[in-house]
Amino acid sequence: MTFRRLGYVLGALAAVLLLSLAVGANMLSPAVVLDTLRGGGDAQSQYVVTGLRVPRTVTGICAGVALGIAGTLIQAFTRNPLADPGILGVNAGAAFTVAVGVAFFGLRDIGGFVWLAFLGALMVTLAVYVIGSAGRAPADPIRLTLAGVAIGAVLSGITTGLTLSNPDAFDAMRGWNAGSLLGRDFGVLLPVLPFLLAGVAIAIVVAPGLNALALGDDVARAQGANVALIRVAVIVAVTLLCGTATALAGPISFVGLMVPHVARWLFGVDQRAILAASLLLAPTMILLADVIGRVLIAPAEMPVGIVTAFVGAPVLILLARRSRAAAP
Repeated sequence: MTFRRLGYVLGALAAVLLLSLAVGANMLSPAVVLDTLRGGGDAQSQYVVTGLRVPRTVTGICAGVALGIAGTLIQAFTRNPLADPGILGVNAGAAFTVAVGVAFFGLRDIGGFVWLAFLGALMVTLAVYVIGSAGRAPADPIRLTLAGVAIGAVLSGITTGLTLSNPDAFDAMRGWNAGSLLGRDFGVLLPVLPFLLAGVAIAIVVAPGLNALALGDDVARAQGANVALIRVAVIVAVTLLCGTATALAGPISFVGLMVPHVARWLFGVDQRAILAASLLLAPTMILLADVIGRVLIAPAEMPVGIVTAFVGAPVLILLARRSRAAAP
């Protein structure tokens, strides 16, 4: 049954991937897309498929992988089924540094946003960890969560003030701040790809320890798990993954929150299985939302972040009613 469900997930990802390459202002048939990918097709199809949609689709896959794995890690880390990657303030930190760059340094290009967003994510996560571990008591998920929520709220307020007081800054970062794959190319993706791969590698290494951590710190230590090391590794991985996703596509909501629930419902409570399923389910959701956004208000496009909110909310409500989806 598990392998059958995994086959369904792979089939869904393949179908959505093909849709992502075929659907848009210039509609192409699947046959034309496949022929173009093999080196055929005319100049227009080559430009549309390989020049525009392939980089956009690959960027969506990478952002989805990052958000799905980060969501799985943060829910297991905090033992909170309502936690999402933004709970440590990563998205707020990325948006804040982008707003500063646009407002004070005149940045208008997504290539400049990428590194500022990544820097903001790293800085805020370090600040959250320092504040959450201050004092005699060691850092724990509750203190880190509270620190992340507090810092994220402050930075979000400052970011809103900057964008509203500077119309040019608001116009420049409006598409990015809504979460969008429009205009993404390999020039944006390649510089941050090593950070994505590092985050995925760390997540794979710590996945077995997350099962022990879910039983509580004392039980995890009794099983030989290094709780402190697992926590640090999770924070590093979440920072790398969320920083990459936010830098590439802006702050996209609901994906990191909803996908682990779907994976848990389909494949059980083993964190290794949830991690593997999220790696496939999150890109599927991102690409599907991107395709819907292209046709919903055609010929204009709706940002993928808005679509994921509309799609994610009712699905999450449905999943929350299932007992197996309620606990990490």
